[in-house]
Amino acid sequence: MVLNIYVDEQVYELDVPQFVIDEAEEMFAGMDRDMDQGWQMSRTWIQNPDRVNRCQITADKLLTALQNENEKLGMLMAGYIVKRMPGVTGIRMSTEGDMLEHELLFDNQG
Repeated sequence: MVLNIYVDEQVYELDVPQFVIDEAEEMFAGMDRDMDQGWQMSRTWIQNPDRVNRCQITADKLLTALQNENEKLGMLMAGYIVKRMPGVTGIRMSTEGDMLEHELLFDNQG
């Protein structure tokens, strides 16, 4: 599964192997349990993050992983997003510091 990440003018094409999507479910479930407690999304506290919010939170972790060249963490975060948001093809990352602005892309929105 390919997930395109757009950061300003830079495009990262992450090819998430199926085994990451399948075998990391225990870790993904742990992430969900953490987010079940609510989450500080930039300046906004979200008591019950919905599926889009959860993917935005994870996208923020993915952005940090890309910036730190942490390929393993980046691939895991991409795996969470493609597993939890079927049909997603990309993410347009906000670099303004507000993770609520990370935009999930589907089909030909890239």
